[in-house]
Amino acid sequence: MKFIKGAALCLALLVVTLFVACSSSKETKTLGLEEAVGTAIEAYLYGYPLITFDIARQQQTNVAVPDAEHAPMGQMIRMRTYPAVDNHCCAAPNADTLYTEAWLDVSKEPSVLSIPDMGNRYYIIPILDGYSEVFSVASPATTGYKAQTYAITGPGWTGRLPPGVTQVKSATGMVWVLGRIYCTGTPEDYTAVHALQDKFSIVPLGSYGKPYTPPPGQVDSNFDMKTAVRKQVDALDIDAYFTRLAELMKTNPPTAADAPLVARMASIGLIPGQDYDPSKLGVFDREAIKAVPKLALVKMVKLLKEQETTNGWLYFTSGVGNWGTDYPLRAMGNMLGPGWNRPQDAVYPLSQKDAKGDDYNGADHKYKIHFEKGQFPPVKAFWSITLYDPDFFFVPNSINRYELSQRNKFITNKDGSVDMYLQAESPGKGKEANWLPAPKGKFVLVMRLYWPTSTPPSILDGSWTPPAATRAQ
Repeated sequence: MKFIKGAALCLALLVVTLFVACSSSKETKTLGLEEAVGTAIEAYLYGYPLITFDIARQQQTNVAVPDAEHAPMGQMIRMRTYPAVDNHCCAAPNADTLYTEAWLDVSKEPSVLSIPDMGNRYYIIPILDGYSEVFSVASPATTGYKAQTYAITGPGWTGRLPPGVTQVKSATGMVWVLGRIYCTGTPEDYTAVHALQDKFSIVPLGSYGKPYTPPPGQVDSNFDMKTAVRKQVDALDIDAYFTRLAELMKTNPPTAADAPLVARMASIGLIPGQDYDPSKLGVFDREAIKAVPKLALVKMVKLLKEQETTNGWLYFTSGVGNWGTDYPLRAMGNMLGPGWNRPQDAVYPLSQKDAKGDDYNGADHKYKIHFEKGQFPPVKAFWSITLYDPDFFFVPNSINRYELSQRNKFITNKDGSVDMYLQAESPGKGKEANWLPAPKGKFVLVMRLYWPTSTPPSILDGSWTPPAATRAQ
């Protein structure tokens, strides 16, 4: 954070220097420091999920044929195991479900998604547009377990659909089908889930009901497949960022609700459907907005710090997944990790600090989470607690355990309560079943509640709250 503040200060000083140097200029297009930078920050935050999604899409689809963690555009990605510990594509992966997903471009032709009969297996298939808005969800809670078929249509599409195919409308050409199927991780359960995954399909509407062989994907050998998505987004300078945003808005247009911001963005050269035109700004303003990526990141981090926590856990019971026009919150959410669910489908409490308000650090302390008898997270599907490094990726450890969940067989205390141990070293053989290995350094925690109960006790109405992580004595 000191680095970010220092960089922002240096850039601000540069801006002041340029202002003095250019004060006598007759440049008529200059908006003024506050308006130019303020509008550029708004535009940056607005476009953050779209650019994040686009880089995540490229990283997951930049292959000729499907493999264990990738597939070309318009083809199913069927992850056969939990994400590998060194998989840094998308932040905050889980070890509860097998991802079954696809990236689509429906700007020219709809895609048809077929979901098989899931038996009694929990699954959730949110479908997100390019701005990370969840516009459709298939799950036991919303559509049941039976087989389903959906035509995902893009902006302005009109046409007829085959019988038995339900239309879901995307506001953007870019679509992420982010499916998850619950899996215990045993060899037998992997096999059962693989059989279900193989029955999922995605085809262009014109090929639905016909034999279809997807074409090989086009591979960009120059694209960075290893650097984490968030780092790639945050590394873009303002010209590259806005150039990319303008290109993406051609097939991922703003909605009617975005009109006020769209009007302001035109003053800095961002007009939907057109290339980015920095000449809309004067020389001084073009220099001034170079500070925007750092300033916008500071704004997102500040917003995160301002969120109220409960027992050290930050979570949302409204406003996420369906973000509306809360662009700062939407950007902050995608900074933490893309692909948020709606609260009624899943809630993800995040804890970055212990009960004392200090950063978690396995080099200095041991931690404990205490659940009273019968007070595990109230859900209709499942819950888990996952430990990540500060960038929200799995932490390698000696027992390859990255989470604790309801499928664990915990050692209980005499009163029926359960203590979970978060520490670098084993708490001892008698307590290892309750051990979540931590690094000898900083870490964060994410709790997952899938299909949270809607009646008390419930995290949705505050009648249940997650317990704090305290330093163990």
